[in-house]
Amino acid sequence: MNVSEFLQANAGAAQLHGPQDRIVLSSRVRLARNVRGFAFPGWAKKPERVKALEAIRPAVEKLAPLAGAFSSAMDDLTALDKQILVERHLISREHAAKSTGSGVVLNRAQTLCVMINEEDHLRMQSLLPGLQVRDAWQAIDKIDGDLEKQLDYAFAPDLGYLTACPTNLGTGIRVSAMLHLPALVLAEQVNQIIQAVNKLGLAVRGLYGEGTEALGNVFQVSNQMTLGETEADIVERINKVLNQIIEHEDNARASLMEKKPKMVLNHIGRAYGILANAHSISSKEAMNLLSLMKLGVDLDLFPSAERSLVDELFVLTQPAHLQRQFTEKLGAEERDLLRADMVRDRLRQVARPVTKPAEGGKGPAENGGAK
Repeated sequence: MNVSEFLQANAGAAQLHGPQDRIVLSSRVRLARNVRGFAFPGWAKKPERVKALEAIRPAVEKLAPLAGAFSSAMDDLTALDKQILVERHLISREHAAKSTGSGVVLNRAQTLCVMINEEDHLRMQSLLPGLQVRDAWQAIDKIDGDLEKQLDYAFAPDLGYLTACPTNLGTGIRVSAMLHLPALVLAEQVNQIIQAVNKLGLAVRGLYGEGTEALGNVFQVSNQMTLGETEADIVERINKVLNQIIEHEDNARASLMEKKPKMVLNHIGRAYGILANAHSISSKEAMNLLSLMKLGVDLDLFPSAERSLVDELFVLTQPAHLQRQFTEKLGAEERDLLRADMVRDRLRQVARPVTKPAEGGKGPAENGGAK
């Protein structure tokens, strides 16, 4: 079974919901570990990487939470398979560039993924929907504890777990959440939030991590320090900041609908109009417009639309997922045409946005048009 078949067979796993998932798309906890006796992947020659993979992969595969998992060497995956995993945030862009001597193991629920010989010998992560950083930490801590019984981790009493990059030294933990913050962007408050978060020692990045832009008004918030603080303390600190950001986004949504409802409706209505009628649309434009439509669904402006529809389009409109539906290689222009066709078709039964009922709920909602 290839990775596309595995993901399709377990498609329901990608549509799970979690606490605060209107704003927090997902929570992730990642641990970096290395095995004593093997050179770090960036320094190792190909035969050394292969030897490390052969030692590590069986240990990962036999873990109980990974029973029935998808497991593959990276050189057995096509470029399209790798990009699909990147678009699902299951592996990093850096790991997608790996080939011989690297591998990946992914559980059926798509909540646990282990990258072997990325920057470190092990990059293991738990990925859960909504605000669940505590649960994600517990899940990956169990994996880590079980693996440590089988593998001799590189560890120093004074430094903690040894990693290829000094920024991961110590606990080797990265706690992050992917946040959808369209109201803060529309209210021009998001830069203030980013600056405040940075002052707390946290990093804010784009959709695919470091060096990427915040497509679809999606931002990743994560810790920068991994040394001198316990894993549990890092998790709790991030969780507290995330709750504060959620509150700011909720307040921004309420404030915009109270003070600038026409501006909000204009953005959402235009987004729907383009998505429902365009005949060519890029993945970047689609994601930015779908973000506004998602906001409209959250604000109950699309009574005929399920939120899962917009969430699904967020994924399916990305280049690799779109390409997967066709046997021949598609150019960017062809993808733009097919993407627009797919979005128009999926939105055919969604009526254009309505305005909110009058103050106190008196009077019918004003419908912007029929289906």
